Amino acid sequence: MTTYQEYQAKIAELQKQAEQARKNEIAQAKEQIATIMRDFGLSIADLGPAVKAAKPVKPRAPVPMKYRDDKTGQTWTGRGRAPKWLEGRKKEEFLIKQ
Repeated sequence: MTTYQEYQAKIAELQKQAEQARKNEIAQAKEQIATIMRDFGLSIADLGPAVKAAKPVKPRAPVPMKYRDDKTGQTWTGRGRAPKWLEGRKKEEFLIKQ
């Protein structure tokens, strides 16, 4: 019966073989790419930028609170699902007067 350590040794050997196969395939791919680029007279610059510049994310202003439960101090902006403390009651009762 094969032991755990023997399996681990086999795994390590297979990982080495897989890494070597990966390196060989990468080398072959590079050769094919270089050949195609040479045949068509292309350079790296002809391929375009590697990554497009990301649009800057504009920070959003926080939404002001519109409703408040005076008993618990919980608030709600009025967006999204209504909170439990508002169920069965009129929203106008909890409206924050500005």
